[in-house]
Amino acid sequence: MNHKESFLQFLQVEKRYSLHTIRSYQNDLDQFHSYLSENGIPDNPREIASHQIRAWIVSLMESGISSVSVHRKISCLRGFFRYLRKEGIVKNDPLEKVVLPKRKKTLPVFVAEESLNTLLDNNNFGDDFSGLRNRTIIEMLYFTGMRRSELTGLQNKDVDLQGATLKVTGKRNKQRIIPLTKPFIIRLKEYIRSRNEVAETGNEGWFFITDKGNKLYDRFVYNVVKEYLSMVTTIEKKSPHILRHTFATHMLNRGADLNAIKEFLGHANLSATQVYTHNTFEKLKKIYKQAHPRA
Repeated sequence: MNHKESFLQFLQVEKRYSLHTIRSYQNDLDQFHSYLSENGIPDNPREIASHQIRAWIVSLMESGISSVSVHRKISCLRGFFRYLRKEGIVKNDPLEKVVLPKRKKTLPVFVAEESLNTLLDNNNFGDDFSGLRNRTIIEMLYFTGMRRSELTGLQNKDVDLQGATLKVTGKRNKQRIIPLTKPFIIRLKEYIRSRNEVAETGNEGWFFITDKGNKLYDRFVYNVVKEYLSMVTTIEKKSPHILRHTFATHMLNRGADLNAIKEFLGHANLSATQVYTHNTFEKLKKIYKQAHPRA
């Protein structure tokens, strides 16, 4: 087993990272090693120097990769070299002297309340299983703020309709409890009845399934969200994560406490949640300019 493979195994077993995160780390490390190979640099962690990593950063930026993606790739590399130092494979960390490019701050994109209300109140999803499931997917993402991977990983035992709660397993297997509203519980019961008729023999306990009774996959959820959001909004990106942003922004705009939103989203620290306050501030500025006589 080489250093990269042992590092990825460490992330999976010790750190309990998700498979999605591990694949991202693997892709980033593969890209770095490809750069070393293309430039005749020995693929030996003990011989890699800071200036070579800086040159890789420059090549990434010149190829049009965003500063956010560059930060993620270098974060992966930092973790890799920290692991190598811990294992005694290298003595020095070549990233200690590496300064990253400034990250461009972008506000989270979200769907307007009126647009979501139009979709959920006026759109006919259909009364068959596919329609009920697709509506439940949209509502689950918007009502709870959960990630796409959390939705596809949701199991029947995680949904407690009697207790009106939902147990979500997030990053690093960290679990959180999210309350369910009475109207949503009624619709969940409708979905469950329809789903059980489709999957009479069971589906290994997955809450959401395809028309054939299999576990939902990421692309399936993405396609459902994109199809229905396209009916009510012209925003460029229409991914499941947009509904997570929308959940947080709408909650904050209606007076929810930032710490409560942090817990709902499963963020490790408050700084990750504070980005949504910028959207609220932008809304306040717009109202101020429209309403103040001297604005």
